[in-house]
Amino acid sequence: MVTIVIAMGALLSSAAVARRPAAPKTAVALETEAGVIVIAIQAKEAPASSGAFLAQVRGGRYDGGSFFRTVRPDTDTSQIPIRVIQGGTRDDGVPLAEAPIAHEDTRRTGLTHVDGAVSLPRAGIGTTTATSFFVSVGAQPALDFGGMRNPDGQGFAVFGKVICGMDVVRAIQSRPTSASSPSPAMQGQILEAPVRILRARITQPRCAKRG
Repeated sequence: MVTIVIAMGALLSSAAVARRPAAPKTAVALETEAGVIVIAIQAKEAPASSGAFLAQVRGGRYDGGSFFRTVRPDTDTSQIPIRVIQGGTRDDGVPLAEAPIAHEDTRRTGLTHVDGAVSLPRAGIGTTTATSFFVSVGAQPALDFGGMRNPDGQGFAVFGKVICGMDVVRAIQSRPTSASSPSPAMQGQILEAPVRILRARITQPRCAKRG
């Protein structure tokens, strides 16, 4: 019986190791007017979402884009409130012909909406693109699979995590917002002065030394 218990314990331990996210090999540095944000990309766990995001970076689509939305207690009228900031590509009037991204839910990837998690927004399944993304400020379990921020309970697709620059993220989140909005769902959540993304570049998953 002791041998069986040990064997079972070893199996459980192996499963836990297998479930642990792989160490990121790639990161994206967003150089913004408010400072630098570095996002470690979880390409192994979320290949479709991370691939689409990196394609936008390689194409220079985030250069000249901005962080334009902040969701926090004083701007969120939902019964299931969240804390995030949202950024996106530049709006230069050029139409983007993009195939929808397969939804990679958190149950499948093992990546959850912890503080600093980076995800792609969506409406229904099959409507996701990487023209914008959002960063969780604090843990946001309502955005995971089974959470009901989106009524279908499928949650949102995490593909990365901020590894440096969360102070910049929080500073953006605290900025003043305007009452006007292009969408009723975003009423009061649009920044009065969007924070421009000066440049997005692929880099190593580490933070530059300060000082």
